[in-house]
Amino acid sequence: MQNWDFQRGIASMQLQAQLGVEHGLTLGACLEGTGVTPAELADPAAVVSAHQELGLVRNLVRGLGQVPGLGLEAGTRYHFSVYGILGFAIVSSPDLRGAVDVALRYLNLTYAYNRITAEMADGEMRLLFDDSAIPEDVRQFLLERDAAAALTLQREMFSSALVPRRLSLRCRRPGYAEHFTRLFGVEPRFGAARNEVAMDAAVLDSPLPQANESSRRMAEEQCRKLLAARKARSGLAERVRDRILRQPGHIPDMNAVADELLLTPRTLRRRLLDEGTSYKALTDEVRETLAEELLSAANLSVEQIAERLGYSEAASFIHAFKRWKGQPPHSYRLAR
Repeated sequence: MQNWDFQRGIASMQLQAQLGVEHGLTLGACLEGTGVTPAELADPAAVVSAHQELGLVRNLVRGLGQVPGLGLEAGTRYHFSVYGILGFAIVSSPDLRGAVDVALRYLNLTYAYNRITAEMADGEMRLLFDDSAIPEDVRQFLLERDAAAALTLQREMFSSALVPRRLSLRCRRPGYAEHFTRLFGVEPRFGAARNEVAMDAAVLDSPLPQANESSRRMAEEQCRKLLAARKARSGLAERVRDRILRQPGHIPDMNAVADELLLTPRTLRRRLLDEGTSYKALTDEVRETLAEELLSAANLSVEQIAERLGYSEAASFIHAFKRWKGQPPHSYRLAR
């Protein structure tokens, strides 16, 4: 399974279908082979697979490949409202540092195909866009789209436009390179070792105009529930997993959860076993998933992540992470 292969809302396909129609494609041509009908496309509650959206992207690239900077144009349409409750959590954050933290922790609630991570170095925050797992025929479009979408979201959080220090891209210089310069406000460097957008770290602590702590907490709670709902778990295991996700820093013991569910611990253990799992496995699953997301938000130390996940000391977290991934958290972070 690729890192981008997660379920997503229909809003992204709606935006891209509209883009295709505006450039002369029929709606049928946009949806061809995706398995999504026009009626389903119009349903704001619909959920689709990453491969279905990828099919629409392929239709756009095949039908509109002559349009320069089509991916950049697509990305500028991803306003914060497109992300639903996650967008609300992002703009309600106290500052850009918190907004990036939220966005990367819940990356699977976005529409990204690039593996997006962040790192801090030399007075910069660098957003990295790993496009290596994206099929080659749509890689350029999706790199442009995801990078432009991230920039659009950042700029909507502030009253003045943010201009990156640096824009580096792995691809060769295209004939429409000036489109990048116009959008990002800086001349890009092509043929680089990796895709990155570097921002002055000083902006990270700038307060956001729509910051609201109670709204952020409420929105994050909804994000946790939505993320859990899109996982493969079902039945009792899903309910237990949702309970663990409520407060991963203070995970209750199995007896407490059994009481909440009006079950005896023995019955809870047996029913989870019938569903092919256990309370410890679900706890590890939640912690592993959140650890991956928190390690992607590189402004958090391993010690801070361990505390957020309810470990009394970093060494216990490191030991557990090595058991999950075969390597310590620091090595995992460097390899992303």
